Amino acid sequence: MQSAEVDEFIYHECLIHPPLLCHPNPKTLFIMGGGEGSTAREVIKHKTIDKVVMCDIDQEVVDFCRRYLTGNREAFSSKKLSIVINDAKAELEKRNDKFDIIVGDLADPVEGGPCYQLYTKSFYENIVKPKLNKNGIFVTQAGPAGIFTHKEVFTSIHNTIKQVFKYVKAYTAHVPSFADTWGWVMASDQPLEIDPEEIDKRIEERIGGELLYLNGPSFLSSTTLNKTISTSLLNETHVYTEVDARFIHGHGLGVAPYRF
Repeated sequence: MQSAEVDEFIYHECLIHPPLLCHPNPKTLFIMGGGEGSTAREVIKHKTIDKVVMCDIDQEVVDFCRRYLTGNREAFSSKKLSIVINDAKAELEKRNDKFDIIVGDLADPVEGGPCYQLYTKSFYENIVKPKLNKNGIFVTQAGPAGIFTHKEVFTSIHNTIKQVFKYVKAYTAHVPSFADTWGWVMASDQPLEIDPEEIDKRIEERIGGELLYLNGPSFLSSTTLNKTISTSLLNETHVYTEVDARFIHGHGLGVAPYRF
């Protein structure tokens, strides 16, 4: 299961709004993945945004979602959105422009799949970070973060990002269609604003329309992790590299799971 119309707003609001609301004035954003269009939909709600680049490797997924996911048609037709069909690593590496926000809306790291190299220290350090503007923020989905699943990849992704950025914030939310708690990691070399009153103020000022899930108090709550997961994050030593990766269990070789 990758996305269900009934509750995908939980995942996409948690992925997008925390970094945009923590940034003082976000104008440009690069999405790695995001082919279904829901990530772009949430970004375009922000009045400050001028340019969104969505880079997905799968033309068929983008075409399918553009045709059938009616809730995202406005986002797909937005003049602010540029869609690039390419490997996100190659696309970021060759671009000359920089971004205020870079988003990792990628398939989970599965053995034999296309995405695990986009979770490595070298990728974050040599490709992602140099493409961020001053005050730039990086955020990525980070896999299952439940009491029994958080050690699969969540703690490793968090620890890997800690090697590259000065300020790192992990947060979680329950997504019913995933049958688990899910994790995200946000990072910057500038302090990350999480004051709930300020978040609510920025939501009111910056966002057109109403969010269904996220507000200031719920974001603050999402960063407060239970003892087991907090301890695991603190004690994690594994760092993703091209030759030493961790993978989500239960997926076949060569499968990048998209779900509708």
